[in-house]
Amino acid sequence: MEAKAAERLRISAFFPAYNDAGTIASIVIAAVRSLERVAAEYEVIVVDDGSRDATPEMLEELCWLYPGKVRALRHPANRGYGGALRSGLAAARLDWIFYTDGDGQYDVRELELLVRQAGECVDVVNGYKISRSDPLYRKLIGWLYNRIVKIAFRLSIRDIDCDFRLMRRSLFGRFELRSSSGTICVEMIKKLQDAGCRFAEVPVHHFHRSVGRSQFFRPRWLFKTFVDLLVLWRELMLARPAPAGKEKALGPAGLPASTGKQPN
Repeated sequence: MEAKAAERLRISAFFPAYNDAGTIASIVIAAVRSLERVAAEYEVIVVDDGSRDATPEMLEELCWLYPGKVRALRHPANRGYGGALRSGLAAARLDWIFYTDGDGQYDVRELELLVRQAGECVDVVNGYKISRSDPLYRKLIGWLYNRIVKIAFRLSIRDIDCDFRLMRRSLFGRFELRSSSGTICVEMIKKLQDAGCRFAEVPVHHFHRSVGRSQFFRPRWLFKTFVDLLVLWRELMLARPAPAGKEKALGPAGLPASTGKQPN
């Protein structure tokens, strides 16, 4: 159902992609069609995080197919999931930011469910998985990860690991994001929560990854994520607040306003 005129938002949708040539075209096309229905104005951005497959060529075709609506950002080398998210946030230009992954495990058309919950009393609409469509060991790892970070970081939303979010762009002028790995989601939700943002939560479907292979569930990445979480916990839970008047002026994506450059 098409959103009422008074409810139509200005939305920047972005998708981090790494070797997602098999899925990114269908995601972008579905996003454009959904945004045409629910957004007063929109843009679609794909952050190609150093892909080594046909993703760059696919994005070139999509930009040609949707001139002025779809654009691609390319990292010459892989910067990690956090780096891709920070680039997407920095590139967004409209009032609301929607993002999900480029691997096709979420149905982009369900963005419309998030839009229905957005409004004056809501700052972040966060999806949560109805059921995780992964092998049993991944379900167990995902459940354990979600449980640990919720307790350790005192987070109140039910699904930290659901990368299907609609957020006010203005929120990212209140803090700086630093993580380069998947722990950026924990950092982002923690900082949004601490900034007093108002959350709504919406159930969304999760699908089996039909193309490619997840980077997260490899032993090396699991160990790196554990180390990154420890570092993040020390920074966010033990560090003293900055003295009054010492906050850094930030741009719309949590980047220093004076330079506009992405932090290292």
